[in-house]
Amino acid sequence: MIRNLLYAALITPLTLSAAFADSNAPRQETVTPVFQHEIPNIPGKTLVSVVVNYAPGAKSVSHHHARSAFIYAYVLAGEIRSQVDNQPAKVYKTGEVFFEGPGAQHKISENASTTKPASLLAVLIVDSKDQPLTTPDIK
Repeated sequence: MIRNLLYAALITPLTLSAAFADSNAPRQETVTPVFQHEIPNIPGKTLVSVVVNYAPGAKSVSHHHARSAFIYAYVLAGEIRSQVDNQPAKVYKTGEVFFEGPGAQHKISENASTTKPASLLAVLIVDSKDQPLTTPDIK
Protein backbone atom coordinates (compact mmCIF):
# COMPACT_ATOMS: atom_id res chain seq x y z
CA MET A 1 0.00 0.00 0.00
CA ILE A 2 2.70 2.49 1.01
CA ARG A 3 4.76 1.53 -2.05
CA ASN A 4 1.73 2.15 -4.31
CA LEU A 5 1.09 5.55 -2.70
CA LEU A 6 4.74 6.47 -3.04
CA TYR A 7 4.75 5.42 -6.68
CA ALA A 8 1.62 7.46 -7.40
CA ALA A 9 3.09 10.50 -5.63
CA LEU A 10 6.32 10.27 -7.61
CA ILE A 11 5.19 9.35 -11.09
CA THR A 12 2.97 12.41 -11.45
CA PRO A 13 5.71 15.02 -10.97
CA LEU A 14 8.43 13.10 -12.76
CA THR A 15 8.62 13.58 -16.49
CA LEU A 16 11.22 10.99 -17.43
CA SER A 17 13.15 10.62 -20.65
CA ALA A 18 11.57 7.25 -21.45
CA ALA A 19 8.21 8.95 -21.78
CA PHE A 20 9.51 10.91 -24.76
CA ALA A 21 10.88 7.96 -26.70
CA ASP A 22 9.36 7.11 -30.07
CA SER A 23 6.11 5.29 -29.25
CA ASN A 24 6.96 2.63 -31.87
CA ALA A 25 10.39 1.95 -30.38
CA PRO A 26 10.90 -0.50 -27.52
CA ARG A 27 11.29 1.11 -24.11
CA GLN A 28 14.97 1.75 -23.55
CA GLU A 29 15.15 2.10 -19.79
CA THR A 30 12.87 1.50 -16.85
CA VAL A 31 12.70 4.23 -14.22
CA THR A 32 11.28 3.23 -10.85
CA PRO A 33 10.57 5.94 -8.27
CA VAL A 34 11.91 4.96 -4.86
CA PHE A 35 11.57 7.94 -2.55
CA GLN A 36 10.47 11.58 -2.42
CA HIS A 37 10.45 13.78 0.67
CA GLU A 38 10.84 17.47 1.44
CA ILE A 39 14.06 18.13 3.36
CA PRO A 40 12.91 19.50 6.74
CA ASN A 41 16.03 21.54 7.52
CA ILE A 42 16.35 22.98 3.98
CA PRO A 43 13.04 24.75 3.25
CA GLY A 44 11.95 24.56 -0.37
CA LYS A 45 14.16 21.56 -1.22
CA THR A 46 13.10 17.96 -1.89
CA LEU A 47 15.10 14.74 -2.02
CA VAL A 48 14.01 12.39 -4.83
CA SER A 49 15.48 9.01 -5.72
CA VAL A 50 14.84 6.66 -8.63
CA VAL A 51 16.34 3.41 -9.87
CA VAL A 52 17.12 3.32 -13.59
CA ASN A 53 17.38 -0.16 -15.13
CA TYR A 54 18.92 -0.67 -18.56
CA ALA A 55 18.49 -3.81 -20.62
CA PRO A 56 21.62 -4.92 -22.51
CA GLY A 57 22.52 -2.21 -25.04
CA ALA A 58 19.74 0.14 -23.86
CA LYS A 59 20.19 3.89 -23.58
CA SER A 60 18.38 7.05 -22.52
CA VAL A 61 17.87 9.98 -24.85
CA SER A 62 20.05 13.04 -24.27
CA HIS A 63 18.33 15.13 -21.62
CA HIS A 64 18.46 17.93 -19.05
CA HIS A 65 17.18 17.78 -15.50
CA ALA A 66 15.40 20.55 -13.62
CA ARG A 67 17.53 23.71 -13.36
CA SER A 68 17.84 23.30 -9.59
CA ALA A 69 18.66 19.57 -9.63
CA PHE A 70 21.91 18.35 -8.13
CA ILE A 71 22.22 14.63 -8.96
CA TYR A 72 24.27 11.88 -7.36
CA ALA A 73 24.29 8.64 -9.39
CA TYR A 74 25.47 5.32 -7.92
CA VAL A 75 25.92 2.29 -10.21
CA LEU A 76 24.07 -0.62 -8.60
CA ALA A 77 24.92 -3.29 -11.19
CA GLY A 78 26.76 -3.63 -14.47
CA GLU A 79 28.47 -0.77 -16.26
CA ILE A 80 26.99 2.60 -17.23
CA ARG A 81 28.49 4.86 -19.90
CA SER A 82 27.81 8.50 -19.09
CA GLN A 83 28.71 11.89 -20.51
CA VAL A 84 27.69 15.09 -18.76
CA ASP A 85 28.09 18.41 -20.57
CA ASN A 86 31.38 18.49 -22.50
CA GLN A 87 33.26 16.16 -20.19
CA PRO A 88 34.59 13.01 -21.86
CA ALA A 89 32.31 9.97 -21.81
CA LYS A 90 33.28 7.51 -19.07
CA VAL A 91 32.21 4.00 -18.09
CA TYR A 92 31.25 3.63 -14.43
CA LYS A 93 31.25 0.15 -12.88
CA THR A 94 29.25 -1.30 -9.99
CA GLY A 95 29.90 0.75 -6.86
CA GLU A 96 31.20 3.83 -8.67
CA VAL A 97 29.51 7.25 -8.62
CA PHE A 98 29.15 10.35 -10.75
CA PHE A 99 27.51 13.74 -10.27
CA GLU A 100 25.48 16.14 -12.38
CA GLY A 101 25.38 19.80 -11.42
CA PRO A 102 22.29 22.00 -11.76
CA GLY A 103 21.48 22.71 -15.40
CA ALA A 104 23.83 20.03 -16.75
CA GLN A 105 23.13 18.25 -20.02
CA HIS A 106 23.28 14.46 -19.74
CA LYS A 107 24.40 13.71 -23.30
CA ILE A 108 25.03 9.97 -22.86
CA SER A 109 23.46 7.60 -20.34
CA GLU A 110 23.52 3.99 -21.44
CA ASN A 111 24.33 0.42 -20.61
CA ALA A 112 27.95 -0.13 -21.64
CA SER A 113 27.23 -3.84 -22.22
CA THR A 114 25.24 -5.42 -25.03
CA THR A 115 24.93 -8.71 -23.12
CA LYS A 116 24.31 -7.84 -19.43
CA PRO A 117 21.76 -5.55 -17.74
CA ALA A 118 22.84 -2.50 -15.73
CA SER A 119 21.21 -0.24 -13.16
CA LEU A 120 21.85 2.92 -11.19
CA LEU A 121 20.37 4.79 -8.27
CA ALA A 122 19.86 8.50 -9.00
CA VAL A 123 19.39 10.81 -6.01
CA LEU A 124 18.26 14.35 -6.76
CA ILE A 125 18.17 17.39 -4.52
CA VAL A 126 15.81 19.79 -6.23
CA ASP A 127 13.66 22.86 -5.59
CA SER A 128 10.35 21.44 -4.38
CA LYS A 129 8.35 23.31 -7.05
CA ASP A 130 10.75 22.61 -9.94
CA GLN A 131 8.99 20.55 -12.66
CA PRO A 132 9.51 18.60 -14.81
CA LEU A 133 12.51 16.79 -13.37
CA THR A 134 13.71 15.42 -16.73
CA THR A 135 13.30 16.92 -20.19
CA PRO A 136 14.61 15.31 -23.40
CA ASP A 137 16.84 17.36 -25.66
CA ILE A 138 15.19 18.03 -29.00
CA LYS A 139 17.44 17.84 -32.03
